Amino acid sequence: MKIAIITNSRIPSLTANSIQAMKVAQALMQLGHQIRIFAPRETESVSRESLAAHYGLRLVPDLELLPSERHLKRFDFIFHALRAAKKFNAELIYTWLPQSAVTGLWAGYPVVLEMHADVSGVMGAWWLRRFWQAKGRKVMTVTTSALRIALERSTRIRFTDESLLIAPNGVELEKYDGLPNPPEARRQLNLPAGLTVGFTGHIYPGRGADLLFELAGQMPQVNFLWVGGTPELVDFWRVKLTQAGMINVTMTGFVKHESIPLHQAAADVLLMPYGRSISASSGQDIAEVINPMKMFEYMASGRAIVSADLPSIREVLNDENAVFCEPNDIGKWKAVIESLLADESRRRELGAQARRDVEQLTWVKREEIIIRGPGLV
Repeated sequence: MKIAIITNSRIPSLTANSIQAMKVAQALMQLGHQIRIFAPRETESVSRESLAAHYGLRLVPDLELLPSERHLKRFDFIFHALRAAKKFNAELIYTWLPQSAVTGLWAGYPVVLEMHADVSGVMGAWWLRRFWQAKGRKVMTVTTSALRIALERSTRIRFTDESLLIAPNGVELEKYDGLPNPPEARRQLNLPAGLTVGFTGHIYPGRGADLLFELAGQMPQVNFLWVGGTPELVDFWRVKLTQAGMINVTMTGFVKHESIPLHQAAADVLLMPYGRSISASSGQDIAEVINPMKMFEYMASGRAIVSADLPSIREVLNDENAVFCEPNDIGKWKAVIESLLADESRRRELGAQARRDVEQLTWVKREEIIIRGPGLV
Protein backbone atom coordinates (compact mmCIF):
# COMPACT_ATOMS: atom_id res chain seq x y z
CA MET A 1 0.00 0.00 0.00
CA LYS A 2 0.84 3.64 -0.24
CA ILE A 3 0.81 4.80 3.39
CA ALA A 4 0.86 8.43 4.48
CA ILE A 5 2.44 8.77 7.92
CA ILE A 6 1.39 12.00 9.62
CA THR A 7 3.32 13.06 12.71
CA ASN A 8 3.66 16.38 14.50
CA SER A 9 7.11 15.42 15.79
CA ARG A 10 10.06 17.58 14.82
CA ILE A 11 12.23 15.59 12.42
CA PRO A 12 15.04 15.13 13.11
CA SER A 13 14.96 15.40 16.90
CA LEU A 14 15.84 13.40 20.01
CA THR A 15 12.27 12.90 21.22
CA ALA A 16 10.94 9.38 21.70
CA ASN A 17 7.94 10.25 19.50
CA SER A 18 10.24 11.17 16.62
CA ILE A 19 12.30 8.00 16.98
CA GLN A 20 9.21 5.81 17.25
CA ALA A 21 7.67 7.33 14.10
CA MET A 22 10.81 6.60 12.09
CA LYS A 23 11.04 3.01 13.36
CA VAL A 24 7.39 2.46 12.42
CA ALA A 25 8.06 3.88 8.94
CA GLN A 26 11.07 1.63 8.41
CA ALA A 27 9.15 -1.47 9.57
CA LEU A 28 6.32 -0.72 7.16
CA MET A 29 8.87 -0.37 4.36
CA GLN A 30 10.35 -3.74 5.34
CA LEU A 31 6.86 -5.17 4.86
CA GLY A 32 6.84 -3.83 1.31
CA HIS A 33 4.70 -0.70 1.68
CA GLN A 34 5.47 2.64 0.04
CA ILE A 35 5.84 5.25 2.76
CA ARG A 36 5.87 9.02 2.87
CA ILE A 37 6.14 10.88 6.16
CA PHE A 38 4.51 14.29 6.55
CA ALA A 39 5.85 16.40 9.42
CA PRO A 40 5.92 20.09 10.40
CA ARG A 41 8.56 22.17 8.67
CA GLU A 42 10.96 23.29 11.38
CA THR A 43 14.10 22.97 9.28
CA GLU A 44 14.67 23.88 5.64
CA SER A 45 15.61 20.41 4.43
CA VAL A 46 16.81 17.08 5.74
CA SER A 47 18.97 14.73 3.70
CA ARG A 48 18.29 11.01 3.54
CA GLU A 49 21.86 10.42 4.72
CA SER A 50 21.38 12.54 7.85
CA LEU A 51 18.11 10.77 8.67
CA ALA A 52 19.76 7.37 8.27
CA ALA A 53 22.62 8.36 10.58
CA HIS A 54 20.48 10.13 13.19
CA TYR A 55 17.90 7.36 13.57
CA GLY A 56 20.06 4.36 12.70
CA LEU A 57 17.90 3.48 9.68
CA ARG A 58 18.68 0.98 6.96
CA LEU A 59 15.60 1.99 4.95
CA VAL A 60 14.85 5.71 4.82
CA PRO A 61 11.29 6.83 4.06
CA ASP A 62 10.45 9.82 1.90
CA LEU A 63 9.96 12.88 4.09
CA GLU A 64 7.86 15.92 3.20
CA LEU A 65 7.98 18.90 5.56
CA LEU A 66 4.81 20.99 5.56
CA PRO A 67 3.92 24.48 6.82
CA SER A 68 2.86 24.66 10.45
CA GLU A 69 2.23 27.76 12.50
CA ARG A 70 2.62 27.19 16.24
CA HIS A 71 0.11 29.91 17.12
CA LEU A 72 -2.49 27.90 15.16
CA LYS A 73 -1.74 24.87 17.36
CA ARG A 74 -0.88 22.71 14.32
CA PHE A 75 -4.42 22.91 12.87
CA ASP A 76 -3.04 24.29 9.61
CA PHE A 77 -0.57 21.37 9.49
CA ILE A 78 -3.42 18.85 9.82
CA PHE A 79 -5.09 20.15 6.67
CA HIS A 80 -1.82 20.58 4.80
CA ALA A 81 -1.03 16.94 5.63
CA LEU A 82 -4.42 15.67 4.45
CA ARG A 83 -4.02 17.57 1.17
CA ALA A 84 -0.49 16.17 0.75
CA ALA A 85 -1.73 12.64 1.45
CA LYS A 86 -4.30 13.01 -1.32
CA LYS A 87 -1.60 14.23 -3.71
CA PHE A 88 0.49 11.20 -2.73
CA ASN A 89 -2.50 8.98 -3.59
CA ALA A 90 -2.32 7.43 -0.14
CA GLU A 91 -4.33 4.28 0.48
CA LEU A 92 -4.07 4.50 4.27
CA ILE A 93 -3.29 7.21 6.83
CA TYR A 94 -1.14 6.28 9.81
CA THR A 95 -0.94 8.94 12.51
CA TRP A 96 -0.44 9.82 16.17
CA LEU A 97 -2.79 12.82 15.92
CA PRO A 98 -6.48 12.25 16.68
CA GLN A 99 -7.27 15.32 14.55
CA SER A 100 -5.54 13.81 11.52
CA ALA A 101 -7.23 10.47 12.19
CA VAL A 102 -10.67 12.08 12.26
CA THR A 103 -10.17 14.22 9.16
CA GLY A 104 -8.72 11.19 7.39
CA LEU A 105 -11.83 9.14 8.17
CA TRP A 106 -14.07 12.01 7.07
CA ALA A 107 -12.14 12.05 3.77
CA GLY A 108 -12.77 8.30 3.31
CA TYR A 109 -9.34 6.89 4.19
CA PRO A 110 -8.68 3.82 6.28
CA VAL A 111 -6.84 5.09 9.38
CA VAL A 112 -4.43 3.78 11.99
CA LEU A 113 -4.27 5.98 15.10
CA GLU A 114 -1.46 5.31 17.57
CA MET A 115 -1.90 6.59 21.12
CA HIS A 116 1.09 6.66 23.46
CA ALA A 117 -0.31 8.84 26.23
CA ASP A 118 -3.61 9.97 27.68
CA VAL A 119 -5.47 12.76 25.90
CA SER A 120 -4.81 16.29 27.08
CA GLY A 121 -7.69 18.53 28.09
CA VAL A 122 -11.29 18.76 26.97
CA MET A 123 -10.47 19.10 23.27
CA GLY A 124 -8.16 16.08 23.31
CA ALA A 125 -11.01 13.94 24.64
CA TRP A 126 -13.41 15.53 22.15
CA TRP A 127 -11.25 14.60 19.14
CA LEU A 128 -10.80 11.03 20.34
CA ARG A 129 -14.55 10.65 20.79
CA ARG A 130 -15.00 11.94 17.22
CA PHE A 131 -12.58 9.25 16.04
CA TRP A 132 -14.66 6.50 17.65
CA GLN A 133 -17.92 7.94 16.35
CA ALA A 134 -16.68 8.43 12.77
CA LYS A 135 -17.57 5.73 10.27
CA GLY A 136 -14.91 3.98 8.25
CA ARG A 137 -12.15 1.40 8.44
CA LYS A 138 -10.02 2.22 11.43
CA VAL A 139 -7.91 0.82 14.23
CA MET A 140 -6.46 2.49 17.30
CA THR A 141 -3.35 1.14 19.00
CA VAL A 142 -2.28 1.67 22.59
CA THR A 143 1.08 0.65 23.97
CA THR A 144 -0.25 -0.72 27.28
CA SER A 145 -3.45 -2.01 28.82
CA ALA A 146 -3.01 0.76 31.39
CA LEU A 147 -3.27 3.35 28.61
CA ARG A 148 -6.50 1.81 27.35
CA ILE A 149 -7.97 2.19 30.83
CA ALA A 150 -6.72 5.77 31.13
CA LEU A 151 -8.20 6.74 27.76
CA GLU A 152 -11.54 5.12 28.57
CA ARG A 153 -11.58 7.10 31.79
CA SER A 154 -10.74 10.39 30.06
CA THR A 155 -13.14 10.01 27.14
CA ARG A 156 -15.91 8.10 28.94
CA ILE A 157 -15.95 5.64 26.05
CA ARG A 158 -15.76 1.86 26.27
CA PHE A 159 -13.52 0.89 23.38
CA THR A 160 -14.37 -2.17 21.32
CA ASP A 161 -11.80 -4.91 20.85
CA GLU A 162 -12.53 -4.98 17.12
CA SER A 163 -10.98 -1.55 16.61
CA LEU A 164 -8.36 -1.44 19.35
CA LEU A 165 -5.02 -3.22 19.56
CA ILE A 166 -2.57 -3.29 22.43
CA ALA A 167 0.71 -2.91 20.58
CA PRO A 168 3.79 -2.33 22.73
CA ASN A 169 6.81 -0.65 21.21
CA GLY A 170 9.44 -2.80 19.55
CA VAL A 171 13.10 -3.31 18.78
CA GLU A 172 15.36 -4.08 15.82
CA LEU A 173 16.77 -7.40 16.98
CA GLU A 174 19.29 -7.57 14.15
CA LYS A 175 21.18 -4.66 15.71
CA TYR A 176 21.71 -6.74 18.82
CA ASP A 177 23.03 -9.87 17.15
CA GLY A 178 26.63 -10.76 17.91
CA LEU A 179 27.22 -8.17 20.62
CA PRO A 180 30.47 -8.62 22.56
CA ASN A 181 30.54 -9.42 26.26
CA PRO A 182 30.71 -6.44 28.66
CA PRO A 183 34.52 -6.30 29.05
CA GLU A 184 35.04 -6.43 25.27
CA ALA A 185 32.33 -3.82 24.64
CA ARG A 186 34.01 -1.53 27.16
CA ARG A 187 37.34 -2.05 25.44
CA GLN A 188 35.88 -1.19 22.03
CA LEU A 189 34.36 2.01 23.45
CA ASN A 190 37.50 2.95 25.42
CA LEU A 191 35.53 2.88 28.66
CA PRO A 192 37.05 2.16 32.08
CA ALA A 193 37.52 -1.52 32.86
CA GLY A 194 35.54 -3.07 35.67
CA LEU A 195 31.93 -3.80 36.61
CA THR A 196 29.63 -1.22 35.05
CA VAL A 197 26.06 -0.09 35.65
CA GLY A 198 24.45 1.48 32.57
CA PHE A 199 21.61 3.80 31.69
CA THR A 200 20.56 5.05 28.25
CA GLY A 201 17.92 7.61 27.40
CA HIS A 202 16.60 11.04 28.27
CA ILE A 203 16.94 12.65 31.67
CA TYR A 204 13.66 14.51 31.96
CA PRO A 205 12.16 14.82 35.46
CA GLY A 206 11.15 11.40 36.76
CA ARG A 207 13.69 9.60 34.57
CA GLY A 208 15.96 8.77 37.50
CA ALA A 209 18.85 11.22 37.23
CA ASP A 210 18.81 12.01 40.95
CA LEU A 211 18.74 8.31 41.81
CA LEU A 212 21.62 7.58 39.44
CA PHE A 213 23.62 10.39 41.01
CA GLU A 214 22.98 9.09 44.53
CA LEU A 215 23.83 5.51 43.55
CA ALA A 216 27.10 6.53 41.94
CA GLY A 217 28.00 8.50 45.06
CA GLN A 218 27.31 5.55 47.34
CA MET A 219 29.04 3.00 45.09
CA PRO A 220 32.42 4.57 44.22
CA GLN A 221 33.91 1.14 43.42
CA VAL A 222 31.44 0.66 40.53
CA ASN A 223 31.61 2.38 37.14
CA PHE A 224 28.47 4.11 35.91
CA LEU A 225 27.78 4.73 32.21
CA TRP A 226 25.19 7.36 31.35
CA VAL A 227 24.29 7.57 27.65
CA GLY A 228 22.05 10.30 26.23
CA GLY A 229 20.47 13.52 27.39
CA THR A 230 20.28 17.04 26.02
CA PRO A 231 23.50 19.11 26.08
CA GLU A 232 22.07 21.41 28.75
CA LEU A 233 21.18 18.59 31.15
CA VAL A 234 24.41 16.72 30.48
CA ASP A 235 26.37 19.88 31.33
CA PHE A 236 24.31 20.34 34.49
CA TRP A 237 25.05 16.84 35.76
CA ARG A 238 28.71 16.99 34.78
CA VAL A 239 29.09 20.09 36.96
CA LYS A 240 27.37 18.32 39.86
CA LEU A 241 29.62 15.28 39.47
CA THR A 242 32.73 17.47 39.42
CA GLN A 243 31.61 19.41 42.47
CA ALA A 244 31.00 16.14 44.32
CA GLY A 245 34.39 14.76 43.29
CA MET A 246 32.80 11.72 41.66
CA ILE A 247 35.08 10.14 39.07
CA ASN A 248 33.26 6.83 38.54
CA VAL A 249 30.66 8.22 36.10
CA THR A 250 31.08 8.43 32.32
CA MET A 251 28.55 10.66 30.57
CA THR A 252 28.56 10.40 26.78
CA GLY A 253 25.78 12.82 25.92
CA PHE A 254 24.01 12.10 22.65
CA VAL A 255 25.35 9.17 20.64
CA LYS A 256 24.15 8.02 17.23
CA HIS A 257 21.35 5.51 17.44
CA GLU A 258 23.48 2.95 15.66
CA SER A 259 25.97 2.82 18.55
CA ILE A 260 23.44 2.44 21.37
CA PRO A 261 23.49 -1.39 21.35
CA LEU A 262 27.26 -1.47 21.94
CA HIS A 263 26.94 1.03 24.79
CA GLN A 264 24.20 -1.09 26.37
CA ALA A 265 26.33 -4.19 25.90
CA ALA A 266 29.13 -2.47 27.84
CA ALA A 267 27.04 -2.62 31.03
CA ASP A 268 26.78 -5.58 33.37
CA VAL A 269 23.48 -4.23 34.72
CA LEU A 270 21.10 -1.80 33.01
CA LEU A 271 18.81 0.52 34.97
CA MET A 272 15.32 1.89 34.42
CA PRO A 273 15.10 4.17 37.50
CA TYR A 274 11.73 5.78 36.88
CA GLY A 275 9.85 7.71 39.54
CA ARG A 276 6.18 7.68 40.44
CA SER A 277 5.83 10.77 38.25
CA ILE A 278 7.45 10.81 34.80
CA SER A 279 7.46 13.82 32.50
CA ALA A 280 7.35 13.22 28.76
CA SER A 281 8.91 15.69 26.31
CA SER A 282 5.43 17.25 26.10
CA GLY A 283 5.42 17.80 29.86
CA GLN A 284 2.63 15.27 30.43
CA ASP A 285 2.97 12.80 33.31
CA ILE A 286 3.15 9.33 31.72
CA ALA A 287 4.09 7.19 34.74
CA GLU A 288 0.77 5.33 34.66
CA VAL A 289 1.10 4.25 31.03
CA ILE A 290 4.81 4.30 30.15
CA ASN A 291 6.13 1.77 27.63
CA PRO A 292 9.72 2.91 27.00
CA MET A 293 11.54 1.87 23.85
CA LYS A 294 14.73 1.41 25.82
CA MET A 295 13.07 -1.42 27.78
CA PHE A 296 12.95 -3.51 24.59
CA GLU A 297 16.51 -2.51 23.71
CA TYR A 298 17.71 -3.52 27.18
CA MET A 299 16.00 -6.89 26.76
CA ALA A 300 17.58 -7.38 23.34
CA SER A 301 21.05 -6.62 24.72
CA GLY A 302 20.83 -9.65 26.99
CA ARG A 303 21.90 -7.76 30.11
CA ALA A 304 20.38 -7.92 33.59
CA ILE A 305 17.72 -5.23 34.07
CA VAL A 306 16.79 -3.45 37.27
CA SER A 307 13.57 -1.47 36.87
CA ALA A 308 11.28 0.72 38.88
CA ASP A 309 8.25 -1.31 39.88
CA LEU A 310 5.47 0.30 37.85
CA PRO A 311 2.35 -1.61 36.71
CA SER A 312 2.75 -0.64 33.04
CA ILE A 313 6.37 -1.87 33.04
CA ARG A 314 5.19 -5.24 34.36
CA GLU A 315 3.06 -5.66 31.23
CA VAL A 316 6.36 -6.57 29.52
CA LEU A 317 8.92 -7.30 32.23
CA ASN A 318 8.42 -9.85 35.01
CA ASP A 319 10.32 -11.48 37.85
CA GLU A 320 11.92 -13.97 35.45
CA ASN A 321 13.59 -11.38 33.20
CA ALA A 322 14.18 -8.39 35.49
CA VAL A 323 14.51 -7.27 39.11
CA PHE A 324 12.16 -4.62 40.46
CA CYS A 325 12.67 -1.89 43.04
CA GLU A 326 10.35 0.68 44.54
CA PRO A 327 10.94 4.07 42.88
CA ASN A 328 13.33 6.29 44.83
CA ASP A 329 14.15 3.64 47.47
CA ILE A 330 17.89 4.24 47.24
CA GLY A 331 18.73 1.54 49.79
CA LYS A 332 16.85 -1.15 47.87
CA TRP A 333 18.36 -0.11 44.54
CA LYS A 334 21.87 -0.20 45.97
CA ALA A 335 21.36 -3.61 47.57
CA VAL A 336 19.86 -5.13 44.41
CA ILE A 337 22.61 -3.77 42.15
CA GLU A 338 25.38 -4.95 44.49
CA SER A 339 23.78 -8.39 44.69
CA LEU A 340 23.64 -8.69 40.90
CA LEU A 341 27.18 -7.44 40.40
CA ALA A 342 28.37 -10.16 42.79
CA ASP A 343 26.45 -12.90 40.96
CA GLU A 344 27.43 -13.30 37.31
CA SER A 345 25.31 -16.41 36.80
CA ARG A 346 22.19 -14.57 37.97
CA ARG A 347 22.97 -11.70 35.61
CA ARG A 348 23.35 -14.12 32.71
CA GLU A 349 20.12 -15.90 33.60
CA LEU A 350 18.10 -12.69 33.70
CA GLY A 351 19.65 -11.36 30.49
CA ALA A 352 19.11 -14.58 28.56
CA GLN A 353 15.45 -14.75 29.58
CA ALA A 354 14.89 -11.11 28.62
CA ARG A 355 16.43 -11.77 25.21
CA ARG A 356 14.16 -14.77 24.63
CA ASP A 357 11.09 -12.82 25.71
CA VAL A 358 11.76 -9.89 23.36
CA GLU A 359 12.13 -11.98 20.21
CA GLN A 360 8.43 -11.62 19.37
CA LEU A 361 8.46 -7.88 20.03
CA THR A 362 10.13 -6.53 16.90
CA TRP A 363 8.99 -3.44 15.01
CA VAL A 364 8.25 -5.51 11.88
CA LYS A 365 6.08 -8.06 13.72
CA ARG A 366 4.30 -5.19 15.47
CA GLU A 367 3.44 -3.38 12.24
CA GLU A 368 2.37 -6.60 10.55
CA ILE A 369 -0.22 -7.12 13.29
CA ILE A 370 -1.40 -3.50 13.16
CA ILE A 371 -1.85 -3.34 9.40
CA ARG A 372 -3.85 -6.57 9.53
CA GLY A 373 -5.95 -5.21 12.39
CA PRO A 374 -9.60 -6.27 12.39
CA GLY A 375 -10.83 -2.73 11.97
CA LEU A 376 -8.95 -2.34 8.67
CA VAL A 377 -9.85 -5.65 7.03
